[in-house]
Amino acid sequence: MRARQLGITLGHGTPGPFNAITDVPGVRVGHSTLIDEQRAAPIRTGVTLIEPRAGAARQQPCFAGCHVLNGNGDATGLEWIREAGLLTTPIAITNTHSVGVVRDALIAAERERLPDEAVYWCMPVVMETYDGLLNDIWGQHVTPAQVRQAQEAAISGPVQEGPVGGGTGMICHEFKGGIGTASRRLEDGQGGWTVGALVQANHGQRRELRVDGYPVGRQLGHLPSPFAEPVTGTPGMGSIVVVIATDAPLLPHQCQRLAQRASIGIARTGGGTEDSSGDIFLAFSTGNQNLPPADYARKGLEQCTELRMLNNDHISALFMAAAEAVEEAIVNALLAGRTMQGKGGVVVPALDGDTLLTALHEAGWKPRS
Repeated sequence: MRARQLGITLGHGTPGPFNAITDVPGVRVGHSTLIDEQRAAPIRTGVTLIEPRAGAARQQPCFAGCHVLNGNGDATGLEWIREAGLLTTPIAITNTHSVGVVRDALIAAERERLPDEAVYWCMPVVMETYDGLLNDIWGQHVTPAQVRQAQEAAISGPVQEGPVGGGTGMICHEFKGGIGTASRRLEDGQGGWTVGALVQANHGQRRELRVDGYPVGRQLGHLPSPFAEPVTGTPGMGSIVVVIATDAPLLPHQCQRLAQRASIGIARTGGGTEDSSGDIFLAFSTGNQNLPPADYARKGLEQCTELRMLNNDHISALFMAAAEAVEEAIVNALLAGRTMQGKGGVVVPALDGDTLLTALHEAGWKPRS
């Protein structure tokens, strides 16, 4: 179930055909989901992987930028993006304790693709959120096999949401969370560009949850919370990571500005105020083709590369699209959840569509005509 299937229209923009980050041409998403619920400490984790272009990112780099709203999280590869403004690898998202193995697996996969004479180093982008309430995170069960599966599964088209891939064991606003995605396509007069977002939502307090501006969290307090006992943690613990893609021709500093707008989408749904939340965002643009490949052995290239840049006078529509896409992606992640039971019988309830609609109506919401 997704927000628009329930008649919940967030913002004013028009989604792309998939209403997903894969509406940006060339972008692909793959998941590898690892579940074993028969153990005393269940395994519920995985890897989600985003390929920024149809070909290898090393051969077709993208301009990129990043933003940290709150730094209680980890991500590899961002310092070089801040310095050089280039994304040269896929983007992987997993759990907190599996960042290292996912990074190393991406490096090994890159080495397999490189010619022997290549002079190149690889600093993959790997992002994380904490799934330790539903997953045996200390067991570090993600292996290179999961990374390879996610890469092999990466396709365009509709994107699986909810408890899949890196989002398998995540909790959002005290409901089952995980992967969510959405997109916006600008009108022709605004350039016709597409903006897509993918979130791994593992953040937020229930009482703060808002949908379409309405404080539905206040109507949902009667449902069980996984944080009812202090031993399980506190509401709002966790993180959210966001990846934003666009085909608009943005330069690195403009990508950074676009990444900042993820904060607005998170705030609209009632998040972004927790000390314990790692809120880290990355935006990339596929709008400039033929950027120099990441290979120090290259010879004979021109010293300069011609680029296109969207004028700042026209960038506001992209900012609005990014905020709306992130907002809707979070709601989609919630609606795609399914109730899970963790260690010690802790229950993380799903937020089903009927329950959300009831809460919206109680809060005064009316669907748009």
